[in-house]
Formats: sequence, structure tokens, C-alpha cells
Amino acid sequence: MESENFEEKIKQEIIEDKEKKEKENMEKNLHLFKRYSSLLVIIFLVAGSFFLGYKKGQSNIPDNKNVPLEKAIIENKASSQNEKVDFSLFWKVWDLVKEKHIERNNLDAQKMVYGAINGMLSATGDPYSSFFNPEESKMFSQDIAGSFDGIGAELGIKDEILTVIAPLDGSPAQKAGIRSGDKILKIDEKSSLELTIDQAVDLIRGKKGTQVKLTILHSGDQETTEITVVRETIKLDSAKVEFKDDGIAYLKIIKFSDDVDVQFDSAMNKIIAQKSKGIVLDLRDNPGGLLDKSIKVASRMIAKGNVVVLEENNAGKKDSLHTIGGDKLSSIPMVVLINEGSASASEILAGALKDDRGITLIGEKTFGKGSVQQLMDLPGGSSVKITVAKWLTPKGDYIMEKGIAPDVEVKMTSDDYKNERDPQLDKAMEIIKEKINPVK
Repeated sequence: MESENFEEKIKQEIIEDKEKKEKENMEKNLHLFKRYSSLLVIIFLVAGSFFLGYKKGQSNIPDNKNVPLEKAIIENKASSQNEKVDFSLFWKVWDLVKEKHIERNNLDAQKMVYGAINGMLSATGDPYSSFFNPEESKMFSQDIAGSFDGIGAELGIKDEILTVIAPLDGSPAQKAGIRSGDKILKIDEKSSLELTIDQAVDLIRGKKGTQVKLTILHSGDQETTEITVVRETIKLDSAKVEFKDDGIAYLKIIKFSDDVDVQFDSAMNKIIAQKSKGIVLDLRDNPGGLLDKSIKVASRMIAKGNVVVLEENNAGKKDSLHTIGGDKLSSIPMVVLINEGSASASEILAGALKDDRGITLIGEKTFGKGSVQQLMDLPGGSSVKITVAKWLTPKGDYIMEKGIAPDVEVKMTSDDYKNERDPQLDKAMEIIKEKINPVK
């Protein structure tokens, strides 16, 4: 209860901080209005047509070159919409910045365009729709490929607070003691309360060997903790297997990256060769990844032609995505481990296994990311990631924000982490053994 009150206090501080900034902006604007209103009337009378439009440019702004604002030629896209939107307002502000900003000779027009696009996507209220400039686009591609410099933690926004979805297995973040569900309140000395996910990632990322200090609130704690993480090159396996008592296979999927299906197939063949009687599938701290890879992995554990996930587009139309074949594990008893770090593609797999095979889920409620993003390349090496659909479990459950609840709840305490105990895995081993050798 005290922990909940502490988090409520943080949320209230966020609200108060926003209200304070809004009030300051209003007072500032009122002051400026009073100061310049008479002057603006004179300017309007002398040059009444100044704000009535803009001149279209005749060429594109170069994509990967600093463009001085004074020399930038803007090309606008014509539109024939029925609903009127006064886009000339954008150009009015652009022209005002170009004319009046104290640093106008040092401003980069291309960066301003990138910033405008980020602002547009931010206005959708969807934290998963993002624009990547050429450098960020390259970094994102490295993420999907499974190799990048950083601390190795997937981030999200939950209850308006920057939250760790999952530290990747074996990553510097995990080694430093960062856990799923941790709230990141500061990055170095900068508050995270007004940052987007992309801005936070930019601050946390960095070259191998450098440090970043994070102010963390662990779930259940009353006080924040400062954790310094040394950045490393993150190159992790996507899937791995080891064998426990009675030949039970402990199969962990770390992330649904480009090579996860290849690595999963390798682990699957080892399980078959060992003639394992049961499988513990660990999806804890798996932040997700590529949708098509989750379909391929599900196809190894669910019979061909069965529904893995339902996609609902912006028109409300639902499409079923089915397994594609290659199933070799559906006849082997299985249990699945989940926690707050299980998100996106890992939730899709957990939901499919539960709905299709009735597999027992053990651990804690998942993160709750029920949306699908499409990545599209743009000119000059930039790209945009846009939410294009909702996803639902085969039985039609939309899990956004609420997550997937375990059938058997087992929590991890701070003491468990400190002493490297794993009661969730212990419970999974107990249940899978009961499935293999039921009491008669």
C-alpha cells in the first residue's frame, strides 16, 4: 500500500509539474502579448499581407546535410482535403523563426523539419509511433539485428512514467540490478518526466565503455536508487536451451529479433534429440520484436493452420494470422513463464499457447502492449514507425495496458533478486513434473 502511495505521489508530481509549466507559459505569453500588441497592429497596417500565405520552393531540402535556415527553400505538398486545416500556420511560425530568432543564422532547417515530424507523431498520443532520422534509423536496424552499443534494456511509457519493460538477459542493465517494471526518474541529472521514449533512448545510449547514471524506483521500494551502468556492445542470443532434472528442457526466448527462428529451431532440435518429456518456456523479460518471427516460433509449438493472433485495423476489420507449419513440439507438455517484462511479440506467443493449447502461464502479469507497428523507409535514410493495428489473442482478448494474467501467480521479491533465488522457475519445474508424472 505504501508503494502504491509513493507511485501515486510521483504521478501527482508529474501532473503538478505540467500544470506549473502551462501556467508559466500562459503568463509569459500574456506578458509578451501586452508588450507587442500595439506594435503588431502597426506592422499589420503597414504589411497586411505578410501572414496571408507562403511561397512554395522549387527544390527539396538535402536529406543528410546541415541546411542554414536562411538559405532553406521549402517545398510544400499540395492537398485537396474536404476538411480544412490551416497548415499555413506552420509556415507562419517557420517564417517568424527565420526572421526573428536570435540564433537564426545558426539554425539547421533539416533538424527543424525532423523536429516538426516528431511533434506531429507525438500529438497522436501514441508512444509507439516514432520518427527516426538517418542516424536513429541505423541504430534501430541494429536493435532488430541484435547488436548495438548501450545498456541493453527495453523502455516504455507506463502511467506516464518512463518504465523498464525488460533488461535483456546478460545485459549491462541486468548485471547492474535494473529490473522489469523499474521506473526511471532521471537519466544522469535530467528528469525523464517530459521525455519521449526516443529522447530517453538517445540519452541512455552511448559508446561502449562510457557510463550513464539512472535514478530508479524499484517496484515495492519507498526510496529511489541511483544505478550507474557501463555501456557495452550488446550482442545476445535470441533463444537458448538447457536441460534440468528429469531431462526437462528449459527453453528461453530472449527477443524476437531477425535470427530468433533460426536459433529456436536449433534449440528445438536439441530438445527432440534429448527426448525431453517436458518444456519450461521462459518468456520473462522478453520485450518482443518482430511480429512475423513470433508467428514462425508459434508454428513450431502449435499445429499448422491454427490462429496465433488477430489483427484489427483502423476500420475495425479483423484478420486472423495462422501458424505456417513446422510443428514438432505441440505433443510435449509445456508451461510458460511470464512477467511484467513480457511484452508485444512475447505476449502474442503466450496468449496463443494459452488459448490454443491451454498451457499454464506462471509468474506475473505481462506488460500489456496490444498494438502492431509498421516500419517504413523514407528518403535520405530516415524512417517512420507507425501503429497500424491492434492485436488480440485467438479468443479475442485485447490486452493493451491490462496485460495477460498468469494462471499461477508467483511474485519475485527484492530479497529474491538480491539472493539470486527464482521461485517462479521453481514453481514451473514443480508443475511441469506433475504434468509429466500425474498423481494417480
